[in-house]
Amino acid sequence: MDKETLFQEISHALVEFEVEKVAELAEDALKLNIPAFETITGGLIPGMNEVSRLFEEEEYFLPEVLMCSDAFNAGLDVVNPYLDKSSLEKPIKMVIGVVEGDTHDIGKNLVRILSGASGFEVYDLGRDVPLDQFIQKAEELECDMICMSTLMTTTMDGMKTVIDRLKERNIRDKYKVLIGGGPISQTFCDKIGADLYANDASSAVRQAKDLMGRA
Repeated sequence: MDKETLFQEISHALVEFEVEKVAELAEDALKLNIPAFETITGGLIPGMNEVSRLFEEEEYFLPEVLMCSDAFNAGLDVVNPYLDKSSLEKPIKMVIGVVEGDTHDIGKNLVRILSGASGFEVYDLGRDVPLDQFIQKAEELECDMICMSTLMTTTMDGMKTVIDRLKERNIRDKYKVLIGGGPISQTFCDKIGADLYANDASSAVRQAKDLMGRA
């Protein structure tokens, strides 16, 4: 089997939730001396990109995304020990959480799952997150992005507070700030000075990659 066909089979098996088959095909790639990095970028990631598209078009839902994520991780576990770390780009690191006062976290969880499966290094702060904790963790972990979510109009202003505090500490330029949630809009994003607004998990991941030059 040639490399391109193998990559297509990996992507297809991933989209079809075939966890064991993805792992077996990843083993086949190693036996063919295909670099682990190429298996990830040529087979696994394109598969997850297709999952993101299916989710965005409401052909797949959370259970399917989770099963595909399991298949992705199964393949990753096989090739990861063989990665030449020098060939890898530094992963995009983000903190993500639901702002203080809000406990609705389904949307945030979807972004976390898709981001992690797309190669981001994601640190989930959970829900009802104290506003300063977004900044403290981003600084501590040397993150690239701060992602905040809320489904309540009463907690929206917490996002502005985080951005204002970044400015007060003269570290606003260190981070890209992504916001989302039911009451959030592009107008609100522009008003508070966030970098990115997304109205669903798939577009959040896609736009974040674009913003960081990893499309």
